[in-house]
Parts: sequence; C-alpha cells; structure tokens
Amino acid sequence: MQVFHHIRSMREALSEVRREGKRIGLVATMGNLHAAHLALVRQAQATCDCVVVSIFVNRLQFGLNEDWDKYPRTLNEDTAKLAAIGCDFLFCPEETEMYPNGMDGQTRVIVPTMTDILCGASRPGHFEGVTTVVAKLFNIIEPDEAVFGIKDFQQLAVIRRMVEDLRFPVQITAGEIVRAEDGLALSSRNSFLDEDERPRASQLYKSLRWVEAQILEGRRDYMTLADEAAEQLEAAGFKVDYMSIRHSRTLMPAAHDDREVTILGAMYTRGARLIDNISMQVPAGTLEE
Repeated sequence: MQVFHHIRSMREALSEVRREGKRIGLVATMGNLHAAHLALVRQAQATCDCVVVSIFVNRLQFGLNEDWDKYPRTLNEDTAKLAAIGCDFLFCPEETEMYPNGMDGQTRVIVPTMTDILCGASRPGHFEGVTTVVAKLFNIIEPDEAVFGIKDFQQLAVIRRMVEDLRFPVQITAGEIVRAEDGLALSSRNSFLDEDERPRASQLYKSLRWVEAQILEGRRDYMTLADEAAEQLEAAGFKVDYMSIRHSRTLMPAAHDDREVTILGAMYTRGARLIDNISMQVPAGTLEE
C-alpha cells in the first residue's frame, strides 16, 4: 500500500492508474478504523480495481464544544489494518494541505436541503463541513465510485444530493451497518462509552427495532411512536437528541401513506453522541384507517 500526504503526489499516482483504464474507488474516513470501515473498503474492492482510503479529521465539520481535539488519532494502527486487507492507496493530508488559506476564509459547499434537521439541528454547520471536505476529496481523487456507511443516513442523503446538484461523475454506494453482537452500531465514538454505559447503549438499536415492529403491526401514529421510543432511551439513562420517522428519500416527516420510511435516533451518553437508523418498507394493506 502506498501512503500519500500531499495532493500533488496523490494525483500523480492516480493519473497512472487512470491511464491504465482502472476503476477507482474512494472510502473517506476520519481514521480510528474499525470493522465497519474495513467492510466499506472491502465493498469498494469488490467493484473497483483500485481503492483509495482517506484519513482526515476534518475540523470544519465539528461544532463548538464538540470533540475534534479528543477524536482518536490512530494513524499507525489504521495504516496496518488497511495494508493487511490489500488497500491500494492511503491519503492522509495535513490540515494545511486541505485548507491552504485557513479555515475562516475557506470556500464552502452548502446543500440547502436536508441539512437543518435531525443531526443538522443539533450540530449547526456540521453538514457544511462534510460537503465541503467531500467535494474536495472528489476533486482530488476523482473516484468512479465512493462508498459511505448507511449508519450516517442523513450524511449519505446529503452527499447524494450534492453529487446530483453539482453533477459530480461519481457513483455513491451505501455500505450496510456493521453491529456488535448486542446490536450496537460500530462507531469510533463507542470508545468514549463508560463501562457501565456500554451494556445499555444497545437500547438505541432496540428502540429502533421496537418502532419497526410497531409499524409492521399497523401503527401509523409516527410522532407518538417516536416519543415512546425516546422514553425508552431516557428510561435506560440516556439523553435523547432525537427520535424520528422520516421518508427515506426526502427525509421529510413520514406521512400516513409513505411506503419507504427510515427510523432515525440519536442520543447522548456521558462521553459520546451515538446515532443509528433502520430503513423499512411499509407493507401494502397494513395501513391503519
């Protein structure tokens, strides 16, 4: 595996790959890699001839009082994990390489829809930071395909909208959620869980599954369902950011007759903010009158 810290050398290497007619895949990360990240890399390897993984802890997507300064930096371990699964290129630039004119005057990419709800409501400016850095990576790497985890469902939807609006010639592929045995979605922030919180943290997934079961049984009182699921999280000792049932493609609040819905939840532990979601098809003929 070749490791690059500078845009120029990364582009030069990829130019040779492109001349050979190879399909290039991208997996964008902030490092501290775990099994879910590696699953995204393997998914990209299945459809691409050459895979680039980026590691960049993007300060622009962290808000005030968020955990940018304590976000785990584990580059040596990450490099070893990627090399072990046959990743082709690792791109890990410094902040000055990605933001040469500093953060304050940085040109930004803004998606005006789907960014001020759910995670965007509690993390103002977050998605602006995400779309800006992802647009930069698309410009630097010029991938044919980019794989993003579906655990960050809203992020995936926003990136797809940006790609459509800006006509980026890249296929956006969703990678399934990888879970621990108790259902907790794997996340770099799981390392911030206290020992007494970890056994209870799977309640987020359990509550999402409970909502799914209620919908399959015919309930369509979506706001009440979300409130009841939030109460379950509070009873488990967590502070709820949101619990919501949305149309899977537009992220608008789910309507009574919607067939594709996604149940999304976010909660705070003492040291972390965790998110999760479940998408489902509402079966025909079960609509509550």
